[in-house]
Amino acid sequence: MVNLEWYRTFKAIYETGTLTGAAESLYVSQPGVSLHLGSLEAYVGYKLFDRTSRKMVSTERGKILYNYIQEALQKLELAEKHFHRSTEKDTPTISIGMCFETFQITLEPYLATLPFNVIIKFGEYPQMLADLDNGILDLIITPEKGSNKSIEYTPFSKETIVLVAGKNIDCAELDKLLAQDDMIGAEQWLTAQRWYGTTGDMEHWLRFWYNNFNRRPNFKPNFIVPNLNSIVRCLSSGTGLAVIPDFLCKREIEAGDVKLIWEGRKKVENTLYFSMRKKTIYAREIESIKEIFIKEMT
Repeated sequence: MVNLEWYRTFKAIYETGTLTGAAESLYVSQPGVSLHLGSLEAYVGYKLFDRTSRKMVSTERGKILYNYIQEALQKLELAEKHFHRSTEKDTPTISIGMCFETFQITLEPYLATLPFNVIIKFGEYPQMLADLDNGILDLIITPEKGSNKSIEYTPFSKETIVLVAGKNIDCAELDKLLAQDDMIGAEQWLTAQRWYGTTGDMEHWLRFWYNNFNRRPNFKPNFIVPNLNSIVRCLSSGTGLAVIPDFLCKREIEAGDVKLIWEGRKKVENTLYFSMRKKTIYAREIESIKEIFIKEMT
């Protein structure tokens, strides 16, 4: 019989689009994810994903397999969640969905202080919204809104996508070009720098570039790292450029380890929402989580 973990790993890769994202959502190592996928592909006898430089793209057979197992695995996850709650009746357990970087910056330092149990899930926002609707998640921190009227969205913060640099980067030439509104020169200067990107979605970088130069960048980052928090740590060493949400590097900017060098000609902003079902038995616990996010992000 096929190891159930192979299917869980396959589902995580399919939903996150990367091996790194799947590893983070399952709390396992990336080599472990690769091993599970390789074992499953060997068992079924065909490729489930095409590997590209940016993400894992499902093959047609992979899509068929996902559609076949997704509902069954979702039911198992729901059963696991309900079983966990039933064995700890005196301590509520809430499940929260958000991106990995947001969790590290905001909620992670507070977990040990919470008087209830918490399950954190990472993944793509559309899937997390579906999990919220199906009762698998109780709260989502999201920049996206769905259309389900049983879900309420409460805006609580904005993130601005900004251009940042290591503290040792000399930005005088860029400042001069921007002051002269020389966007061609500014683009040439930026293109010549050393850039950081992530193994996952490059949406922030692409949106920022298109918003300011009316086209996609014609180069790729020099360094690809696991997530946005890794970029901040790398920039703190002194060199390089990146485009990231401002709240992820607020402390480093205030400490002088990272420079905020440009917000763009027109700001690229996302509104962040608390998303939850209108009827929930965990209103008190969710309110505690909300207070933490408001404190850390506003």
